[in-house]
Amino acid sequence: MTRNLACIFAVLLSCSAAVAQNPAPAPAPTPAQPNVTTTESSDVSEFQKIEDAWSTAVNQRDQYALELVLSPLFVDVSASGDITTRNQQLAQVITGEDKTLHYEQRVITVRRLGEIAVANGTYVMRHKVNSAQVDEKGVFTHVFERLHGGWVCINSQRTMLHEDPNTKSKKQSNAETPFHIPLFSRGEKNN
Repeated sequence: MTRNLACIFAVLLSCSAAVAQNPAPAPAPTPAQPNVTTTESSDVSEFQKIEDAWSTAVNQRDQYALELVLSPLFVDVSASGDITTRNQQLAQVITGEDKTLHYEQRVITVRRLGEIAVANGTYVMRHKVNSAQVDEKGVFTHVFERLHGGWVCINSQRTMLHEDPNTKSKKQSNAETPFHIPLFSRGEKNN
């Protein structure tokens, strides 16, 4: 029995010595992480084409073109906080309740994170609110996933930009001079 134990220990000891002589290969050096945020024209133009296809699909009420842009897992959070899925977006295009709905989107930056990309940009959405036509301006964040060699949007978030009430056009003066000095200006009382 001791002879068998001695043989087993000898075999284990020789195996561990053989493993120690052949160390595991060193891990390959990892390349430096490239800058993931980009405004390079190639990335921005690639995603601008996708955004243009999305806008065109909505503007022309083209269900099939919209299906090519939106992932089956798509979730949209509108500027008003409404949450819709891809199927709900497609139903809105099919029913066409708002005939004035029109999108314009412009990509500003793109961040690629492997099989995921995040595009940020600005948008103008023309639509009806209580029978009045409104131009909603804002910013968007769209998250894309690489799928079957192309990109599809899996998440959309829009934030409306509010106009500053101080920047509204001021009432134009009909005075001949830009300011009025009571003693030196021409007026009805001063002849």
